[in-house]
Amino acid sequence: MKKFIAVLIALIGYAVVTSAQVAAPVNDTTYYTDAQVSELLRNMPNIEVGKGVTVQSKDNRYKLTMRLRMQSLVGLTFDNDFALNKTEACIKRLHMRFDGHVFTPKVAYSIQLGYTPYDAKDLPDGAINIVRDAMLYYIPSSSWNIGIGQTKLRGSRANINSSSALQFVNRSIVNSEFSIDRDFGMFAEFHNKIGKQFHYAIKGSITSGEGRNFAVSQNSGLAYTARVELYPLGRFASRGEVSEGCYVREESPKLAIGGAYSYNDKACRLQGQKGALLKDNDRRSLQSWFADLIFKYQGFAFYTDVMGRLCANPVVTDGEGNATQRIYTGWGVNVQASYTFKYDWEVGLRHSTLLPDSETAVYEGYTTENQATVVLTKYFIGHNLKIHADLSYNYATGASADYLSNNRWQAMLSVDVGI
Repeated sequence: MKKFIAVLIALIGYAVVTSAQVAAPVNDTTYYTDAQVSELLRNMPNIEVGKGVTVQSKDNRYKLTMRLRMQSLVGLTFDNDFALNKTEACIKRLHMRFDGHVFTPKVAYSIQLGYTPYDAKDLPDGAINIVRDAMLYYIPSSSWNIGIGQTKLRGSRANINSSSALQFVNRSIVNSEFSIDRDFGMFAEFHNKIGKQFHYAIKGSITSGEGRNFAVSQNSGLAYTARVELYPLGRFASRGEVSEGCYVREESPKLAIGGAYSYNDKACRLQGQKGALLKDNDRRSLQSWFADLIFKYQGFAFYTDVMGRLCANPVVTDGEGNATQRIYTGWGVNVQASYTFKYDWEVGLRHSTLLPDSETAVYEGYTTENQATVVLTKYFIGHNLKIHADLSYNYATGASADYLSNNRWQAMLSVDVGI
């Protein structure tokens, strides 16, 4: 299977490349080897070199890599008595992605489109948005880059990971609540090392604060996000810091420690870059914080994420003082571990907990909300072709007896394929 797909892609790529001959400017003698291009792109956000179908000019001044990805999903939800009350069967994700460079490898672009209802989020004004990423980068060296456009904010570790590189069918309930998702603005990253193996990265952005393709907002401020990552044992193989599990089986222990902070000044949506609009043109300033750790060694992988949100006045009231909306404030913790066995079978466990603060808990109706999940995954070509099935148990503390009773158990089967 691997050899057949590799040969097929190679033949298609060869036929296209041989027909795409772009002459170099007369006075330009700058050329880049494949090794130099790979090193320049190693630290690029969301770019995976060497995958997809590539068209490239002979002088290497223009390059386009097209990638496709599809996720088919079947999900079943059961109540306390194991009675089926919800069935989900759909193409959950259908992504088309274009990466490459123009004129020189130092000017790169990344575009990603989503075509399913899950991907094409509705904007508050009713428009449908299929644009997930649209970025133009300037890469002076392999150590740093700057970019403008729309992409993921460097907040939680789980959100930075591509959905194509997840161990479980979905991200955790903690990430779903506190993730700051995507935004439009200016982005910058700096990567370096101290000594032989200690690497570190500093990432930051100044963005609109309203999220994906929001377009026009009034009386809102900007969002400021910064993240620091430390790699005391060296970088992971095959960009394993943004790929869940330990499919490549790290030959030596690898550790990553990260932290991020984001301030969204006068946000107009309940979750900052996502969620419903605040009523009556109201505004709230939100603070989001994130801390995470990754450890991998010889098939074993361990992750933990802690994140939260702060807001000085989270409850939105009407003219008579009645609560009409609330901003979820509090924090959450996610822990997951997995082991990849022989023949690329993987077993993983995850436990996630949401802990609202006292003011939010009054409206949520619980002290904690929890989800425990077990997953079994079979990798055929890494994350590019895999099948995984997971089973989740949802429960809460400090809540009424019937809380979460309608979605107590969730079983999901997902097939992912990408080129």
